[in-house]
Amino acid sequence: MESKNTGRPRLFILLAATVCLILGFTVGKRMGDITPASIEGASELFGLSFTPAEKDSMIGILSSQRNNYEALREIKLDNSIAPAMIFNPLPQGFTPSLDQKPLDWGLAKSVSLPEKEVDIAYLPVHKLAVLIKSKQLSSERLTKIYLDRIKTYSDTLLCLITLMEDSALAKAKAMDAEIAAGKYRGPLHGIPYGIKDLLAVKGTKTTWGAMPYKDQEIDMTATVVHKLNDAGGVLIGKFTLGALAMGDVWYGGVTKNPWNLKQGSSGSSAGSASAVSAGLVPFALGTETLGSIVSPSTRNGVTGLRPTYGRVSKNGAMALSWSMDKIGSISRSALDDGIVLSVINGEDSMDASTIKSAFNFSAKTDVKKLRIGYFNAYFEGEGSGVDNNKQVLELLRNQGFELHPVELKTSVNPRAIQLMLMVEGAAAFDELTRLGWDDQLVAQHKSAWPNLFRAARFIPAVEYVQAARQRTVLIEEMHEIMKDYDVIVTPSYGGQQLQITNLTGHPALCLPNGFNDSGSPTSITLLANLFEEEKLIMLGDLIQNNSDWQAKRPPMFDR
Repeated sequence: MESKNTGRPRLFILLAATVCLILGFTVGKRMGDITPASIEGASELFGLSFTPAEKDSMIGILSSQRNNYEALREIKLDNSIAPAMIFNPLPQGFTPSLDQKPLDWGLAKSVSLPEKEVDIAYLPVHKLAVLIKSKQLSSERLTKIYLDRIKTYSDTLLCLITLMEDSALAKAKAMDAEIAAGKYRGPLHGIPYGIKDLLAVKGTKTTWGAMPYKDQEIDMTATVVHKLNDAGGVLIGKFTLGALAMGDVWYGGVTKNPWNLKQGSSGSSAGSASAVSAGLVPFALGTETLGSIVSPSTRNGVTGLRPTYGRVSKNGAMALSWSMDKIGSISRSALDDGIVLSVINGEDSMDASTIKSAFNFSAKTDVKKLRIGYFNAYFEGEGSGVDNNKQVLELLRNQGFELHPVELKTSVNPRAIQLMLMVEGAAAFDELTRLGWDDQLVAQHKSAWPNLFRAARFIPAVEYVQAARQRTVLIEEMHEIMKDYDVIVTPSYGGQQLQITNLTGHPALCLPNGFNDSGSPTSITLLANLFEEEKLIMLGDLIQNNSDWQAKRPPMFDR
């Protein structure tokens, strides 16, 4: 005998089936005719109600719309093709500065070369650059150090997809030859680096961390990789990501946190953060849509920079959300992230969402003139994580800053606006769902992509547009909050700031700030106005020059 509770799942299945009928979303066979009953089921899911006459009147239009869906699906769209609707995060009346000035990183005049290779491996980019420029350290030797460490530790961490040994050594030798000939390209000359394996590199596979694409080769190289290579960088490997940019689970397993091998490295820039933390590369590119740089940077105790939306070209990167995806670097210092950003920054004709803007940094700028705010409500409570956050505020006060409490309050609900990410992700991976390839993904729980993409098919286009309109309100409100400050300090997961700032496109710098009671790294986040990353770098550099949180190494990999 059927219990009362079992009827509800059956009702949901019936409703879902009727919406599938209207959407023309089928698996295995064509759906039947659209009827008033199927419209009734669909309308309940949408939270609407129609009269019998209204439902009858809609049948012809809905049938025509379904025919249009089928016509659209006859055209195969590559993941790289963006919608004609281009997201722009600029508030009304706001324009970024175009006045590009010479960069001054304030690099040391000399750096002592460590005796041990492990100590060389853990040096930040801004010190390695001095060693290479002064010819105390060759790019070839440095590259071999990292290649050896990758070969030794990457299997333990499950952080590597493709090792590019031959091309890396050839590039390193070429960079050494240029140094010998008196040519120097800048701070990234001869510096090895890695990338998240959703960035295309011609001649290599680009797996997106997902089983259906594990042998995929894309016949192009991402703009950011071209820029890093032109700056003298030595691409050494492609690192793991959670499948299709979620979490740390990929087709080869779970990428590990070097501080605790029983724990995943978080994601989705899982391999990039894990590799930097374990000293396998000095920096690696990651991407963020809703925390994919901040979260693994926190978990692995490294420094991650999420640039302003539109500052860095996404050409050649897997699209998850065309209006939210951002590319940034994960390294061992704020200054390193600034150096990388200065190279990958810039408008790109191949990415219509890029916005022309200057990026200016000078070590001579007086950091003490920055106006600093902090989201005071998020620093309340008890526990080691809260104490670590308060220590950052105390450090800044001891440096002479006046800190101003700020309230993060908006009139719209950012969680509701996030449905835009679900819709765009479902569109980006339309065939994955329609053709049943999603069954090949390792993660199949209710909050994993397969289920989220399926559920996103039921989000009405009207609600997507309404969310986009409310996002406009959110952009204006966040601009009003930020405009009186150069930097706002916040716990990395304080309130809804992570969701809000990813929706509004604001830049963020995530810094290590100690460890919790279980010995895992914690972090603090600095926020700035759109296209003002240099202020994040200035304040982050000051914090790191007056603390040693970022200098800590995971014991198992400090050898």
